[in-house]
Amino acid sequence: MASQAAQVLEKSIRALGGTWGTHRSVSVLSNAGLGRGDLRAQEKRARQALRDLNAAGVIVKVDPDSATYRLTTEQ
Repeated sequence: MASQAAQVLEKSIRALGGTWGTHRSVSVLSNAGLGRGDLRAQEKRARQALRDLNAAGVIVKVDPDSATYRLTTEQ
């Protein structure tokens, strides 16, 4: 089962589309009430949620040198 952060993030990614990185993900998670901890902890949670969604095939990495993703079905 995906983490709550990954579930919240997946819903937003599917609704909004576009590219997603750590900063955008932190904003979404914070707005959803999952912004606990300092910025470093929030960024870590967001990156883990992005990795989880990538592993599940929901998103794909668009830049091998950064944590930037897009929905799998987008071109």
